[in-house]
Amino acid sequence: MKRFMSKGKFERMNKLSSDQNIIDALALDQRGSLVKGMKTASEKYGKLFSMKMVYDFKEIVSEILSPLSSAVLLDEQMGFKGIQAKAKDTGLIMSYEKTGYNADTPGRLPSLISDQSAQIMVEKGADALKVLVYYNPNDPDEINDVKKAFAERYGTEGLAAQTPTFFEIVTYDDRYDSKSLDFAKIKPDLVLQSMMEFTKEKYHIDVLKMEIPFNPTYVKEWADGGDYAYTEDQAKGCLKELSDEATRPFIFLSAGVPTPVFQRELKLAGDAGAKFNGVLSGRATWLEGVDIYIRDGKDGLVDWLKRKGTRNVTELTQILSENATPWFEAYGGLGNIQVVDVSNIN
Repeated sequence: MKRFMSKGKFERMNKLSSDQNIIDALALDQRGSLVKGMKTASEKYGKLFSMKMVYDFKEIVSEILSPLSSAVLLDEQMGFKGIQAKAKDTGLIMSYEKTGYNADTPGRLPSLISDQSAQIMVEKGADALKVLVYYNPNDPDEINDVKKAFAERYGTEGLAAQTPTFFEIVTYDDRYDSKSLDFAKIKPDLVLQSMMEFTKEKYHIDVLKMEIPFNPTYVKEWADGGDYAYTEDQAKGCLKELSDEATRPFIFLSAGVPTPVFQRELKLAGDAGAKFNGVLSGRATWLEGVDIYIRDGKDGLVDWLKRKGTRNVTELTQILSENATPWFEAYGGLGNIQVVDVSNIN
């Protein structure tokens, strides 16, 4: 069956992808977590924190690492200087959701930035939009129905603006700490059930940004002899099962794990035969740079980015070239996509 795609979406998907048609993207839209990390580092080194540090950090990282990436994800609130500094040929994905969630309301409900819209972001240069949704498939319907309706509205808005929609899913269960062994045991199923839901046609989501469907801390062969939740073979099975459920492109998020761990996860996905289409890698790429920036200033950060940050990105690109598949393979290949011109519809 042919897959119909608007000319605008198709062209933007290509802009966001590498020469190998893989999404090799850098995530720089962290807001609350980045501010928190910079405040901690400022206290550690006896520096006075200011928001200018956040703005300038995003600008410097974007300027140096965006030329090595097929796309960069940025937010306008704290990343406006980063948007200006990104390489011209690198695609721009813009965050559409407010950072964090209201902890007083059950269900970690998502909300959009109130003065943004798909069309406004396109006019500001966005090649794609991105939202993050916290999702537990086992939550009550009154919570999950809100999130499903949210996803439908978001996907439909992207459809009208001919702009690819990235949909990031972070799973949770309020009974457990997300780093606990108990949560590790149920995580594969939570991630799989989330994929099965949001890969449905009715959402019009173009790229699913998924968690690795296991916690690497609790893989038997990767752990230091402590408690484990799965063997490496079982982890591979989780990756393949996730891939088999996808009916549209999906990429992996790094979830802030150390760079070598993320690289190992992606290689395992390749070994498992998972047909993933790239990454949106954030903290795994640049997190070490935060401490260096606060301690040593701009010069220290630039030096680190040109050496270690650059190596992190280029090593990831190499791993993707060996393990990821082109985005259009999710639709049965390029020849299976029929591009339609809808620009003349009023």
